[in-house]
Amino acid sequence: MAADKGDAAAQCYLGICYQTGHGIQQDYEQAVRWLRQAADQNDAAAQCYLGFCYLNGLGVPQEMGQAAKWFREAADQGDPAAQFNLGVLYETGQGVPQNYAEAVKWYHAAAEQGEPQAQFNLGVFYESGQVVPQNYQEAVKWYRLSAEQECAPAQCNLGLCYQAGRGVPQNVREAVRWFIRAARAGDKTAQHNLGVYYATLEAAEQATAAGEAPPEPANEAG
Repeated sequence: MAADKGDAAAQCYLGICYQTGHGIQQDYEQAVRWLRQAADQNDAAAQCYLGFCYLNGLGVPQEMGQAAKWFREAADQGDPAAQFNLGVLYETGQGVPQNYAEAVKWYHAAAEQGEPQAQFNLGVFYESGQVVPQNYQEAVKWYRLSAEQECAPAQCNLGLCYQAGRGVPQNVREAVRWFIRAARAGDKTAQHNLGVYYATLEAAEQATAAGEAPPEPANEAG
């Protein structure tokens, strides 16, 4: 078959099949064998998957330095998943010295290519003002791009921005809309914020019915 003849794309595909158990018995060691052959031929996808194997100890001993090495090889070729994973390693200091500026650099590269988790992480950096200048509008931009790809934490944070009027005009209805989407995906903060919103709404309705001043809406943080 093509993989046996040295075709890097075929080797990568076979390695992924072994790793995921797609159409074949799952075998992490065989996955590593084929992924390494493709990675050694500079196949970016294989390099990223091989990095994932080292990151999680699948078919090889867990080795963060090797994970970083292979993620970097793929990231330098523009692989967005590898760029995101390399950013995580720099943010957490696993396999590389902790370096938030490098983390942001790689998150930005991946985010520009549409990687939703990188877009979310980049939004967090802009909202907090860590490493980059604090910029709520930029945070909202990246949260929205991520949220539209169904990243629940981004949906929740976008809701919080609408709730507080950070980077967007304050809009409780829009906040609730994003909380609902995030809550449906299991985001605990969004579920909590929805509970607070509905409890406040119920209290306001009861107060109005009793002729009292309604309570101020709660403003929950994530």
